Amino acid sequence: MGMSVGDKGEDAPMSDINTTPLVDVMLVLLIIFLITVPVALETIEVELPEVAYEPTTTKPENVLLSIRGGTTGGACDVYWGTAPVDSSQLLDRGQKKLEKLIEDIGGVENITEENFPEVHIRGDINTPYQCIGGVIYTMQFAGFQKIGFISQPEAGSATLGRI
Repeated sequence: MGMSVGDKGEDAPMSDINTTPLVDVMLVLLIIFLITVPVALETIEVELPEVAYEPTTTKPENVLLSIRGGTTGGACDVYWGTAPVDSSQLLDRGQKKLEKLIEDIGGVENITEENFPEVHIRGDINTPYQCIGGVIYTMQFAGFQKIGFISQPEAGSATLGRI
């Protein structure tokens, strides 16, 4: 610690700023940040799945939907198979398909994972997410539990038996 001894006498005001307390505070803050940053950057060790394409097994009861976005004034074009549908028709057709399935298998108690239909969505690459999200929500509201996306694998990419 240093001390300034003035030449001009004891009555003259000292014009130098004492920076010692400022340096002390900055050093304390630096030490706090050095201790807390590694703690804040800790992550949980997770093994992420490899990106691979699994060939889909299409069952006749599955619903195939195709979605294109924004061709007519920002509206979403949704197709059930090859027939264009709007959101109310999509909901109605989905509910009717599930009702018919329940009737065909003899009641809700006979539903299994193997005989329950899935929704397969083929979305155009330029389709806004709001179009695809709306279709997902509508199909979940209709009662479908499994909704998947169909994609085109890159040329030369390998297919793995697991995802």
